[in-house]
Amino acid sequence: MPGPLGVRPLRVSAPFTLPPFTLERFFARWEFSVRYSLCSSDVEGMPMRELLSLADEETRALWDDLRLGYTESAGHPLLREEIARHYPGLDADDVLCFAGAEEGILLTMLAVVEPRDRVVVVTPCYQSLHQVARARGAEVVEVPLDSDDGWSLDLARLEDALRPGARLLVLNFPHSPTGAMLGATDLAQVVSLAERAGAWLFSDEVYRGLERDAGAQLPPAASLAPRAISLGVMSKAYALAGLRVGWIASRDRALLARLAELKDYTTICGSAPSELLALMALRAGETVLARSRDLLGRTLPLVEDTMRRLDAWVEWLPPRAGSVAFPRLRHGSAEDLAAPLAHDHGVLILPGSHFGMPAHFRVGYGRSDLGAALSAFERGLRVLLPRG
Repeated sequence: MPGPLGVRPLRVSAPFTLPPFTLERFFARWEFSVRYSLCSSDVEGMPMRELLSLADEETRALWDDLRLGYTESAGHPLLREEIARHYPGLDADDVLCFAGAEEGILLTMLAVVEPRDRVVVVTPCYQSLHQVARARGAEVVEVPLDSDDGWSLDLARLEDALRPGARLLVLNFPHSPTGAMLGATDLAQVVSLAERAGAWLFSDEVYRGLERDAGAQLPPAASLAPRAISLGVMSKAYALAGLRVGWIASRDRALLARLAELKDYTTICGSAPSELLALMALRAGETVLARSRDLLGRTLPLVEDTMRRLDAWVEWLPPRAGSVAFPRLRHGSAEDLAAPLAHDHGVLILPGSHFGMPAHFRVGYGRSDLGAALSAFERGLRVLLPRG
């Protein structure tokens, strides 16, 4: 029987087989064997010395006296309290911490989705945002963004996909891999559509804080509706991917309780040093985010200049937020370029085939060596592709 607000016990009534995560297998093969990564999704990691210099008196004392035992399963109380400050109307008990964003995605899908459920996913997107639901036996309906209209979202098409009976809507803004944004009015309509359909709303918000126009920042979904779920992580905007600290925020505590039960089968609890370092960073949040925004403000113009020079080969689709963009080759597939660029020119791009869009490729512009990476990319592209 469904629990409060529709949270159901996990039942594996159909085979649950996850296929290879092609994007992550691609990075496992190439990421640490090339000289330049032109497709990393995060902002260049902050050095430990720099982060520790931002600690306040309380967090520095906690760090100096830290004992390396088990931590609270839900996450350090002070960390959850700090995270909750970013979600108007929520408090620490509305936050559950995970090992990065991926654990939160997996366990939320397991908690909410069952075989034959209808799951609506805005695409392109990170593979697990749709693949876990498919593996559960759900009917996954994709609603693609329109690249010919600035990666816009067709709300009428979304409404049709969310016909009554949909179990879950999966959203991702600021968007990866395109860098697209949704307007606040459109987001309010999306929330309303999900509520009318009786669907949960899962909102991947890991790039929140990296909007090119600060006034365009969207409110977190968890603050907008009782059945909305916000995903956050320290990896992207906060440039601390190595901490492996993520979280789910939701006003539905029955859902959070179910997620906590499932977490007992995965990580059980987080890393004590990582949680304290995340607390330091969040308390110094404006300084940390300013570092990321300053870097992206210097690197994005370099990407734009390069893409203008390569206009005969590449259609540039400028991002509005985040640290990634998703340009399109005018001819051919990026899959054919990735290995030669890596082997012969030492630069890595991510083919759009990992998002179901082979003519595209992901560019990450959150690295300080981006100028050299772009030069290697431009030289390689001019060698490998004939003029269109």
